[in-house]
This record gives sequence, structure tokens and C-alpha cells, in this order.
Amino acid sequence: MLRVAVVGSGPSGVYTAQALTEQQALPRGRVTVDVLDRLPCPYGLVRYGVAPDHQKIKSLQQTLRKVLEQPAVRFLGNVTVGHGGIAPRELLGLYHAVVYCVGASADRKLGIPGEGLAGSCSATDFVAWYSAHPDAAGRHFPLDCGSAVVIGVGNVALDVARLLVRGADELRGTDMPQGPLDALAAGAVTDVHLVGRRGPSQARFTTKELRELGHLPGVGPRVREEEILADPGCSDPGGLPTGARRNVAVLRGWAQQPPSEPARRINLRFFLRPVELLDDGTGAVRAVRFERTAPDGRGGAVGTGVHEEIDARLVLRSVGYRGVPMAGLPFDPGSGTVPHAEGRVLRDGNPSPGEYVAGWIKRGPTGVIGSNRPCAKETARSLLADAVLLAGREVTGQDPLRALREAGQEAVEWPGWLSIEAAEAALGRRLSRTTVKLSDWDTLLRAARGTGTPV
Repeated sequence: MLRVAVVGSGPSGVYTAQALTEQQALPRGRVTVDVLDRLPCPYGLVRYGVAPDHQKIKSLQQTLRKVLEQPAVRFLGNVTVGHGGIAPRELLGLYHAVVYCVGASADRKLGIPGEGLAGSCSATDFVAWYSAHPDAAGRHFPLDCGSAVVIGVGNVALDVARLLVRGADELRGTDMPQGPLDALAAGAVTDVHLVGRRGPSQARFTTKELRELGHLPGVGPRVREEEILADPGCSDPGGLPTGARRNVAVLRGWAQQPPSEPARRINLRFFLRPVELLDDGTGAVRAVRFERTAPDGRGGAVGTGVHEEIDARLVLRSVGYRGVPMAGLPFDPGSGTVPHAEGRVLRDGNPSPGEYVAGWIKRGPTGVIGSNRPCAKETARSLLADAVLLAGREVTGQDPLRALREAGQEAVEWPGWLSIEAAEAALGRRLSRTTVKLSDWDTLLRAARGTGTPV
């Protein structure tokens, strides 16, 4: 029996478990997989990163669920590996192999003056808050600000901009926790400024997400035609990749629309680089100072020395994710990944027996959810190719679950997760909504143990 631990229950972790249990290199039934997660809930960014109003994407949970319900797979939530938990070397003593699928949880900084002012936050934190991540419980954002700035032009930036101006009635049908829903409903954001330092043809969002902004009730997307014309890629869109060409067509159409005065506006701005967040005198943001940029002819942008201020008491940066080191594992600070060769963890340049990686911690924060499947398959192939070597590793004979408990890790197993699901469904019924997520550690763990009824 080859016993494998997969650390992380997001798409990369679940796809890895699937690839290992569906393998053909060993007799069926010879591989068992424990999927460990720090949270008591599975699915990773599908649960805590996909916007609540994107139910079609969130339905991927059902696909992941089928894997976690397989007899050869066991979900063990509420288990910490690394800082404050079981060390990787100790975990490797319980399993023949461990695959780390821990993602890239840190956000990138702007590195400009004023970034630490109140009201300056990462989009990562904002997404965690409205997605009910228990680490974000109790956070507050100045949603009575009137004007907000979102720095970045990727899909996450579009998500937060969209949710800032969505009406409460539109969000009641989602699984958003009640606290964030009430806060967004009571907010007074009328203008969101979505800002990128380069041109429209280089924006990173997908066309489907972009078009969605044009179908929000009471919301009008606004684009400045002069910023379209300043982009050489927009003047000759035929040479652009398909996605960029479609984005340019959508943006150009909005720029040419007759003037209107919708109740709320999403202003898409380009060729502006943030240089400073300005203090209102109380330690909070009052505005963002930008420098206008221009194409440098090599796909980048250079400053022009011309500056512009945009008033905002809420500034959300959405400029990318970054992996963080895990105590006991090698880490490349330059790439924010664990050094590897086809998924095999490298220590001092050599494969470390029994240690593997998959997902963003392996390749960096690139691609979409589906990109994790081939990445996981590659790692699984490497692990299975090492099966004979791994089977010869000396591991403890006891059930790892018992060893984890002895180490102080009170795991939430699959029935505990089903209890959380039931509690969230019950909460939704009490609030006359659909399923409503539980959003703090204590409530989640009480629900998992069946010892409390969330209110």
C-alpha cells in the first residue's frame, strides 16, 4: 500500500489525488491519499476565491467533491503543516510521499509611499472577507467612501470592482456571508476606478468577465477614448491575440457610447502608474496620485512626468499573488516557488525522496483553474515512477490520523465537512436566502463537531 499525503484541497490538490488514484502504473487499490488542509472546509480558491455571483464557476466544487468522496481518498481538514503545525519531516514519517499543493497566498505590494494608510488594502483580503475565509472574519472596509480605486486590470480586479457596485438584491441569491452582504448593501460606492499602468490591449482580464460589467443593473462602464487611441495595439488590433482583440473591441464600444449618468460607474483607466497614496491628515487615504505613462515600444510603459489625482478612501491593490515559504521546505524567493524537477522537490539541486509539489507553489501564480490538471498529472507521473523507491521508505505503521491527533492536530473529516454544509444550508433557510457561508473559525469548528447552531 502506497500511502500519500496531499497538502491542500484546492483544485491542484484534488486533481493530484485524482491522478494518483486513477493511475494505471500500480494495481488498482494500491494507492491511498489523505488530502490535508489548514481549513476545515475543502476546495481552496474555488470556495474562497471565486466571486459569489459566479455560480457556474463555483459549481466546479461538485467535480472536486466526487474525487474527495472516493474510497481511496480521505479529507482531513483543520490540519496545519509547517508554521505552528506538524513539520514536513514529521509528515514524511507518516506517509510514503507528500505532495504540497499550497498555492500562492501572499499578495504583491505596490511599494509606494502611503501604502500603509488606513483604507489601503489588498484585493486578496477583500476577496477573503466577502468569500467568508475564517482568517478574514471581523475585517472592515470603508465602504461609505463614494469613490474607490482598484489598481490592476486582471479578473480579480474586475471581481472586486463588480461586487463594490452590485445591489443587495443581486447578492442575496449568493452564498456570501450576511455580514459582508449587509456592509456592501449599506455602502455608498458610486464610482470605482479600475486602473492599469499599461494600455487596454495589455489588460489581463478575460473578455467574458469584462463584458459582464456592461450588464450590471444601474451600472455604466466608462472608458476614455484618448486612452484607447494612445495604445498602438488598439490602432492595429488585427495583430493582437484573440483575447486582447476582443477586449479592445468591447472597450472601444464603451468609449464611443453616448454620455449617460447611471447611478453607479466603473471607470476603466489606462496608462496610469500609482506613485503615492495621499493622507487625509488622520492616517487614512484620501486620494491616489498617479503618473501618466506612455508605451515604450517594447511592450512596457514609461513615465511622462504628468500626474493626476483620483479621490478615494478605499484603495484595493490587485497586482498579483506570490508564494510564501513553508518552514521545512526549500524555497526560491525569486520565483516564489519550491524548486522542483517535474514536481520532485529539489534540495541542494537533488530530488528529495518522497517530497513533491503541484499547483502555484510549483509553477507560480499563472493560468486558470483548469491549468492545474496537467500540472497535477505531471507530478503524479513523477511520483508513480518513483513508486518502488517510495514503497521502500520506512514509515510509521499507525494510521496517520491517530498520529496527527497525538501531535495536537484535531482533524475535521468528511462527515465534519458535511455537518458544516448542513449548518450553512440551515442558516440560509433562517435568513430566507440560499446557502449562506459560515465565516469564523469557532462557528465552523462547532458546526463540524455538531456542538453548536450558527445564528
